[in-house]
Amino acid sequence: MSEYDPQKDAFESYNVAIAANRARLLQERCPAAKRVQVIGQCELYLGNCMEIMPALGRVDAVVTDPPYGIGRSKGMGLGGKGLGGKRISRTYEGEWDDSRPSPEFFERILDQAKRHIIWGGNYFSDLLPASQKWLWWDKLQTMPSYSDGELAWTSLDGTATKKFVFNGNGMLGKEKDRQHPTQKPVELMRWCLGLVADAGVILDPFMGSGTTGVACARGGAGLCRHRNLRGLFRYRLPAHPRCLSAAGYVRHASADRESRANRLGSGGR
Repeated sequence: MSEYDPQKDAFESYNVAIAANRARLLQERCPAAKRVQVIGQCELYLGNCMEIMPALGRVDAVVTDPPYGIGRSKGMGLGGKGLGGKRISRTYEGEWDDSRPSPEFFERILDQAKRHIIWGGNYFSDLLPASQKWLWWDKLQTMPSYSDGELAWTSLDGTATKKFVFNGNGMLGKEKDRQHPTQKPVELMRWCLGLVADAGVILDPFMGSGTTGVACARGGAGLCRHRNLRGLFRYRLPAHPRCLSAAGYVRHASADRESRANRLGSGGR
């Protein structure tokens, strides 16, 4: 057991008090949120993102992975081959992938920021404008990834498609290590954040397993209505003190925009 350090304890207590006061101010400014939590330079809003986003104003970039509406919560599209080649269907609690976000949602996030990275953008081609720059995650056709790769729609400058190669066997190949059925690798989300490296505030309206927040915490921010996922975030994110520790909407202010985050914390924008 380490020796008690009163100076360190006082400093940590001070930070907790500042975070609590900042969360209270943010809650007052965003009454639609059921709960607001602050950890480091991150803000978490628990509630309906369509009700919360208007109170936040514009952000620098949106990086998100919405539900595709292809029924994965019932095992559709989520299955691999077990021993003997028998097909195994995985099912997950909740109805998180039964429907796509509404047209109003996409109108909102397109207006919320200038730059966007939206995974599964091919499922929303009728709801998004034409993109000059797509992202491609090459999974190297490894099982059990169930697909060769995934596409992300972007509003980034340029015309060349950018490719990220990562098979994810360390996480995707082990069910016990996965926190969410469509969990993205942290390395993938860090790569995405690198494409908007000068963004001070990142918005992720669909938190899922919190991978975007973890990527931000590692220096590379979600909404989830499934209440049982709250314990999941407390399990996964404590090792990343700049992330948030419960399910909800993540808004991440990067360290190089600390002064801006401080203005937010003091009630200004």
